[in-house]
Amino acid sequence: MGTLTVRLPDEKHERLRQLAKHHNVSLNKLFEELSTIALAEFDAAVRFRNRAAAGSRREGLRLLDKLDSNG
Repeated sequence: MGTLTVRLPDEKHERLRQLAKHHNVSLNKLFEELSTIALAEFDAAVRFRNRAAAGSRREGLRLLDKLDSNG
């Protein structure tokens, strides 16, 4: 496991500390959870861009229309 030093403005550090306390986790665990979310979002965006680049614009629009009609 690695160690990371992060420099934050005091106000942001305090708000993150309060958020961790609110969720009953350590500040370390909060950062671990937030980084997991950020990486999952990044991975999904990369997969989407790769699939979009390999796919058909017409098929993509058809699928979006199908989603809109189901909502």
